[in-house]
Amino acid sequence: MRYEKGHNDSTRQRIIEGAARRFREQGVAAAGVAAVMSDAGLTNGAFYTHFESKEDLFCQVLQTLLERRVGSLQASIDKGGLEEAVRIYLSARHRDAPGKGCATAALAAEVARHPMPTREIFTGKVGEIIDLMAAQLPPSSTRSQRSDAIALYGMMIGTLQLARAVSDRKFSDEILESGIQAALAFIGRDALT
Repeated sequence: MRYEKGHNDSTRQRIIEGAARRFREQGVAAAGVAAVMSDAGLTNGAFYTHFESKEDLFCQVLQTLLERRVGSLQASIDKGGLEEAVRIYLSARHRDAPGKGCATAALAAEVARHPMPTREIFTGKVGEIIDLMAAQLPPSSTRSQRSDAIALYGMMIGTLQLARAVSDRKFSDEILESGIQAALAFIGRDALT
C-alpha cells in the first residue's frame, strides 16, 4: 500500500506528540513504547520504522519540547516582559497540565540519568532559555545577568515542581503565588544590590 508524500513525517510527529504528553505525565521509564504507539494509532512494530530506540524518541521529544519552550518564553516576553513569562509559567493552568507543560520541570531529574547525547540536547536548549531570560534582566554589580537567569529559572522550575507535588490545592496555590512574588522581587531589584 502506498502512502501519500509526507505520511512518514506526519506519523513520526504524531508519535512524538503522544510520547511528549506521556513522558511529561508519567516519566520516561513508566511510559512504554506500546502505550505511545497505541496513542498514535499504530502497532509496536511500526516504532522502529521511525526511531532507532526509545532513547532516540526521547531525544526527539526533548528537542521538540524545548524548542517550543524557547518560543513560548519569547512570546510571553514579547507580550509583557519577563514578568508575564513568570506569571504564565507559575500559573495554576500550567501546574494543572503537566502533559502540556514545561519539559524541564517535568523531566530534568530523568534527563540527568540519561546518556550524554540526550543530556547535550537538554543542555543546549536550556542554555537558549537562560540566554533569553538573561537578556531581560537588569545588570547587577555582583553577578552576571546569566547567573541571575540561571537562578531565576531554577527557582521557577522548583516552584512549579513543588506546587505539583503537594496534595493540598490551597497550599499548592500558595506555593505558586510565593514563587511569583519571589521571582518578581528578583527581577525588579535595584541594579546596585
